[in-house]
Amino acid sequence: MKLVGQLAVVTGASRGIGRAIVELFEREGARVAGCARHAADGVDACDVSRGDDVARFASLVKERHGTPDIVVNNAGIVVRAELDGLQESAWDEVVGSNLKGTFLITRAFLPEMRARGRGRLINVASISGRLGTAGLTAYCAAKHGVVGLTRALAEEIRADGLCVNAICPGSVDTDMLRVGMPGSEPRMTPGDVARVALFLAADAPSALTGSCVDIFG
Repeated sequence: MKLVGQLAVVTGASRGIGRAIVELFEREGARVAGCARHAADGVDACDVSRGDDVARFASLVKERHGTPDIVVNNAGIVVRAELDGLQESAWDEVVGSNLKGTFLITRAFLPEMRARGRGRLINVASISGRLGTAGLTAYCAAKHGVVGLTRALAEEIRADGLCVNAICPGSVDTDMLRVGMPGSEPRMTPGDVARVALFLAADAPSALTGSCVDIFG
């Protein structure tokens, strides 16, 4: 097993890609502290777009388990609408969950990880963080932001023994795909993406940082 004795934090852990990552990491020996917008079996409630929610969740993790070795920012939502019909509230919700949430969760755990001098951060972006998709302007903007955050943060923490990378999946068999791209044929399972996360958490060389692993063709 590749993650024995390690603690992983996974957001958006109740379903889809997040659930698959939790299950794979646990099979590989990790202790996993998961969160989602709504509490579920073994998953704490946390709206990652809210600073007070994130602070509360991070405090619980640190009290129960200590400093994480791995942080996976996976939480996100999608709204399908063309820009001139997109409500400001929907824009805020999509950017808040996907991009602001990545910032808040990372910031909550980063100081202790830097002080310890090791750790891996994995940000689940999207093909929409590399390309443009009609009807998904807010989601594309947020996921492009996650890619930019990943690259900039890599330069900030390079000397601290930490690395951060992004995963950019194409169509994955999830509820989010059915909302964002109705009628689309998924080419991957959540488990496929989880295996890439495991590679970044356990097998990738420490020199691999600031990268975006594209898993679409």
